[in-house]
Amino acid sequence: MNEVYVLGIDMIKFGRYPDKTVPQLGAEAVLLALDDAGLTMRDIESLYCGNAYQANAMVGQRILQEIGQTGIPVINVSNACATGATAFREAWMAVKAGACDIVVAVGVEQMGKGLLGSAGGERGISKEGLLGSGSMPATFAAIGLEHTRSHGTTFEQFAKVAVKNHKHSTMNPKAMYQKETPLEEVMNAEMIAYPNTKMMCSVNVDGAAAAVLVSEKKAKELGMKRVVRIAASALATDPYQLRNPTLPDINSCTRIAAKKAYGMAGITAGDLDLVELHDCFATAELVHYENLGLCKDGDAGRLIDSGETALGGRIPVNVSGGLLSKGHPIGATGIANIYEICTHLRDEAGERQVKNARYGLAHVIGLGTCCGVHILERAN
Repeated sequence: MNEVYVLGIDMIKFGRYPDKTVPQLGAEAVLLALDDAGLTMRDIESLYCGNAYQANAMVGQRILQEIGQTGIPVINVSNACATGATAFREAWMAVKAGACDIVVAVGVEQMGKGLLGSAGGERGISKEGLLGSGSMPATFAAIGLEHTRSHGTTFEQFAKVAVKNHKHSTMNPKAMYQKETPLEEVMNAEMIAYPNTKMMCSVNVDGAAAAVLVSEKKAKELGMKRVVRIAASALATDPYQLRNPTLPDINSCTRIAAKKAYGMAGITAGDLDLVELHDCFATAELVHYENLGLCKDGDAGRLIDSGETALGGRIPVNVSGGLLSKGHPIGATGIANIYEICTHLRDEAGERQVKNARYGLAHVIGLGTCCGVHILERAN
C-alpha cells in the first residue's frame, strides 16, 4: 500500500463571514492549500468535500465552480463533527489504494448561533426536557459530572482547560478569539450547564480548511522538504450499549479509533509530541485525555493541574487555542486540527511552536456518530 503525505495544507481565519457563501469559503481554503503545495487545480485528480449543514447542496461541485471545473470526481461527505476528518480520510484512502496521486480534501461550514443537538424533527412527544436534554451543553455537562462522581474532578480543574486554551489562542492569528481569560473570569462567567460556563464552551463560527494529499512517488517528484506523512487514519462509531438511548458514552468511540490509529502508526500515546483534540467543551478535553491514553483513567484532573498539557509541557494539547477559542465550524474542524499538527511538524508555528515535534495526533468526535483520529509524522 502507498505511503500518503500532506504536501499542502491551510485554513482561513475562523470568524463570521455573512457576505460570503459556503462555496466561496471552501474555495478560498482550497486555493490556500494549492498555493502551499505549489500546484493548481489542473494537477488535482479528485476532490473530497466535507460539509454538514448543506450536505445535499453538492458543495464540492460548487467549490469547483469558483476555482476551476476540470472534470474530476467530487465526493461530498457529512459525518457530524467528524465531517472534515472523514473527507480527509476518504482522500487518504484514494491515494493509499493507488487510485490517485494528488487529491484535495476540504471542509467548510457556515454556522448559526445557539445550541447544537437539541431535539428537533421527532414524531410524537419529544423527549427533550422530559428525560433530560439532548443539547450539547447539557450532554457534556453530564459527562463532566459523571467524571467528577467517578474520579473527584473539580470545577476548577475543568475551568483550567479554558484558561490554557484561551492563552494558547493569543499566539494563533487564525483563531476566532485571541484573548487570555484568568481562572476567576472563567469560573465566574455565565453558567451554561454546570460545570461548563460560557467561556468553557466552543464557538460556533464560519470556517474552511483544505489539504493536498499526495502519494510517495509524487511527493518525491515535487519535493519532500515540507511534506508530512500520514502515519495513521482511523474512524470508529459507538458500539451499542444499554445506556446509549439515555446518556451517550463519549468514551468508547474515541478509544476504539485511538487504538486503531496507534496500531497503524506503530507508536503509543507516549510517543506523541502534541495533540489537537475535540474540546467542544472544557469537560470534553479532560475526558479525552484519558480516552486518547495521555494519562491513566482518573488522572485527567492531575494532568491539567500539572501543566503538562500546556505549551512547553510534556504533551501540549490544543496549542491552536482549540475549539474553545479557534472556533468550531463543524465541517472544517477535522482538517483544521490536522493543519495545526502539520504546522508544528514543519516548524512553521511561530511563537506557539512545539519544539522538535515528530508525531502529532488530531482528534474529532461527532457524539454518537463517529470519531476520527489521525496521526501525522515529520517526514524529513
